[in-house]
Amino acid sequence: MMKGSNVTLSALSENVGSVVVSLGWVSPTGEGDADVSVVLLGSGGKVRDDSDFYFYNNPVAADGSVQLLGKAPTEAGDEDRIGFDLTAVPEDVDRMVVAASRYRDARFGELENLTVTLTDAVGDPVLRFTIEDADTVSAVIFGELYRRSGEWKFRAVGQGYADGLAGLATDFGVDIDDDAVPQEALGGPEEEPAGPDAPEPADGDAAVPNPDGVPAPRPTADGASTRRPAARPRTAKKKITLPKAAGKSLAENDSWREARLFPVTALKSDRDRETRATSVLLSVMAQVPEFGRRLTAGFGAPAGRMETYAEVSLPHGDTPRRPDGVVRVERAGKLWTALVETKTNGNALKADQVQAYMDIAARRGYEAVITLSNDVALEGSPLVDVKVDGRRKHKVALRHLSWAEVTQQAQMLIRHEGVGNRAHAWLLEELLHYLQHENSGCHGFQNMGPAWVPVRNGIDDETLCQGDPRALDVVESWERLIRQVCLGLGGELGQKVLPVRGSRGGRDPRERRSLLADQLCLQGRLQAELRIEGTPGVLAVVADLRTGRLRTSMDIPAPDQGYPLSWAKRLVRSLAEAPADLHIETLVEGDSAGPRGTLERLRPEPADLLPKAGGGAITGFRVSLLKGMGSGRGNAETGFIRSVDDAVRRFYGSVAVNLDRPTARRAPARPPVPVG
Repeated sequence: MMKGSNVTLSALSENVGSVVVSLGWVSPTGEGDADVSVVLLGSGGKVRDDSDFYFYNNPVAADGSVQLLGKAPTEAGDEDRIGFDLTAVPEDVDRMVVAASRYRDARFGELENLTVTLTDAVGDPVLRFTIEDADTVSAVIFGELYRRSGEWKFRAVGQGYADGLAGLATDFGVDIDDDAVPQEALGGPEEEPAGPDAPEPADGDAAVPNPDGVPAPRPTADGASTRRPAARPRTAKKKITLPKAAGKSLAENDSWREARLFPVTALKSDRDRETRATSVLLSVMAQVPEFGRRLTAGFGAPAGRMETYAEVSLPHGDTPRRPDGVVRVERAGKLWTALVETKTNGNALKADQVQAYMDIAARRGYEAVITLSNDVALEGSPLVDVKVDGRRKHKVALRHLSWAEVTQQAQMLIRHEGVGNRAHAWLLEELLHYLQHENSGCHGFQNMGPAWVPVRNGIDDETLCQGDPRALDVVESWERLIRQVCLGLGGELGQKVLPVRGSRGGRDPRERRSLLADQLCLQGRLQAELRIEGTPGVLAVVADLRTGRLRTSMDIPAPDQGYPLSWAKRLVRSLAEAPADLHIETLVEGDSAGPRGTLERLRPEPADLLPKAGGGAITGFRVSLLKGMGSGRGNAETGFIRSVDDAVRRFYGSVAVNLDRPTARRAPARPPVPVG
C-alpha cells in the first residue's frame, strides 16, 4: 500500500472477522526497539474514556476486541503483533489507530524497514505498508482500522510525532500521567498467591462473573450498573512484584510431598505424558480466560466462551481419527474450532497425522490445526510438510506452539502481569509446576539432532566441507536453541528477550541459514546475539566447536561525558559482584586492539584499561565470560544445550544486571571475538 491509501478488508479475504496487525522494524545495531499502542476513537475523533488507550500497561480489552500479543523475532528483525476481533468492537467505536513509540531520546530514523502487515484469521497476509520518512520522530501512527457503510477498512497513515507516546495519546483525548507510579499506588494492596481454599472477597467488593470470565459492572444500591472509572494511563511501566514465598511447611520431614492438582508421578510412557499434558493444558485454557486467549488470539480465535475437549473421535475414511484435543470458542453465535496434535519428550510430529487433521478440519469447516511439541518452529523451515488442496474454498491455518512458549506465557501472566482471580492464579501455578517437572515431558527443545556429532567430528579433523547438509541441520538446531533460551529467560524475568537478526534479515531464511552453515564449516563457530530489555547492550554468544569453549559477552558504549579513567573505575565498581575471571577489553577507534585483563587483576588498577599514548580514543568496553562447552547433543547436565542455557543465565545474572545503561554513543559494530 502507498501512504494515504485505503482498502476494504472483505475485498482481500473472506476471513476478516478477526485479524492480526503486525508492526515490524530492523535495528542495524541490534539495540533498537519500540512499543506498540492502540487507540479506540468515537465519532468525534477522541477516546470515549482513558481505557480506550491500549499499551504495555493496559494490553487487553475486557470485551476481547483488542489484545496486544507481544513481540516475536522474525527473519526481518522484530515483529510486534496486535489481535483485533472486529466482531467484538463496540458500535460507538469508529476508528482504531495503530501506533508505535520509542523511549528516551531514541528516534525512528535509527530503525530500518518500518512495516505494517495485516493477516486474516487463517494467518494469510493480505496487505503490507512500508514507512519511508520516519526520521526525527519518536512516535508513529502506522495505520488505522475504520468503519465505512458497515465494512471494516484499513488506511496506511505513516504520521509521526516528535513528542512521543504522550503527545500522540494527548491528541486523541487521553489523560496521560507521565510519573513513574509504583504498582502499589494503582489501586490497593498486593495479593498473596493462594490455593482454592483462599477466602472470597468481602460482599461489598465482590465482582459478578460472566461465562466469558470478564468481570461484570458493579451493581449499585438501587440495582443499576455503573462502570468503575478507568485509572489514568501511565506511560511509565508499572512496577513488577513477584509472588511472595510460601509459608513454612507443616510436613513432618522433607520426604513428604505436597499433593498436586496435576500429578506427574504416575506417568510411565510417552502416550501417558501426551494424554495428560494435553488434558492439563486444555483444561487450564478453558478455566483461565486470560491464558486461553493469550494462546489462541494469535491464531485468529475471537474472544468468547471457550470449551476444550481431549481425545475426541472424528470420521476419516474407514478409520476414525482421534486428535489429542479440540478447542472451540463461541462468539455471537459463531464457532471457531481448532484441532490439537500433541507430542512430548523428543517425539517428532508425524506428517501423515497432521495431514489427516488438516483434511478433516477443511471438510468440517474448522479454522485451524495447532501442533504442540518440544520443538521450536522457524520461519521458512516448517516442522511438517502438508499439502493444501487448492480446490477447497475453506482454508485451514496450520499453527505451531512449543511447550517452551506455553510455559513462558504462563510465567508472564502469573509472575509478572497478574490475573484478576485467586483461583485462576492457583491454577496457573499448578500448570507451571506440571510443565517444569522433569517427568512431564514438556521441556522444550532438547536435542541438537543426529548431525551434531558428525559435524563436530568433521570440524575437529577438518573434513567438513561447505554445502554439507549436516551443517545446515546444526545451524537450524542452534537457531531453535537460541529461541528457546530467549523464551525461558524472558519468562523468568518478565522482560523482552529476543534474538537479534540485524540488517541481514531481508534475506530469504533458507538462504541466510545456508550462508551461516558455510561459515560454520570454515570457522567452526556458531554465533548468536540476544537483546535483553534493560541491559546496556546486546549479549553475544559464541560456541567454538574447535576449542570446545563458550563465550558470552556484551559491548558497553563509552559515555558522552567524563574522563576515560572515571569510565574505567565506574565499570569496575559496578562489577563488584561479578566473577573474578570476567574478561574486560577496552574498545578503541580503528582496528587496533585495546588493553584487556581479568576483573581480578583490574580491580586494584582500573587504569590498566586505558590505552597508551597514541593508542586511539576509547569507544567502549567489552565484558566476556568463558566456560567449557557441553559435548552431548541432548539436554543432560553435560550436554551442549544445557551449557549454552547456563552460560547465558550466568552472564545475565552475574554481569549484565550490574551494568549501568548509560546515555552514550554506541560503540562501532565489531564482530564477536573468537573463542580461544
